[in-house]
Amino acid sequence: MSVLITLLADILVAVLLVATIATSVRLSRRIAQLKGDEAALRQTIGDLMIATSSAERAIGSLRSAVDESDRMLAERLETASACAAGIAAQVAAGETVLARIGAIVGEARSAARPAAPPSPAPTPVQGAHSDRLGAAAAASLAMTERALQRVRNRAA
Repeated sequence: MSVLITLLADILVAVLLVATIATSVRLSRRIAQLKGDEAALRQTIGDLMIATSSAERAIGSLRSAVDESDRMLAERLETASACAAGIAAQVAAGETVLARIGAIVGEARSAARPAAPPSPAPTPVQGAHSDRLGAAAAASLAMTERALQRVRNRAA
């Protein structure tokens, strides 16, 4: 019986050795895989650090661009405000001038109406150049009427 116990103990030790070897092989493969994953992880971390530094530089550039845009916008707003104030002053001055012109035209009309009787129609001239003189008189009358109409339109 002692031989049987020894033989069973040897078989048990052999089975345990085979199980240990198999486990060691599996652990060795897993360790190798983890080392490969570690190298890939280190590469990923390096790439991430490079991307982070370039993103920080880009953010700095964007901040400077925003500051420059803000400064330029403020300058343009100041220029636009100054131009708007200038235009408002010019409009006010134009309105003052227009009011003065209207007053002058009103006075001229009131002074001209009683003093000036209506002008008679031009009388035809007899002679060699009567057609040309009649045309010149008609043109002169038309120009006078247009000038009067312009003065009335501006006063209104």
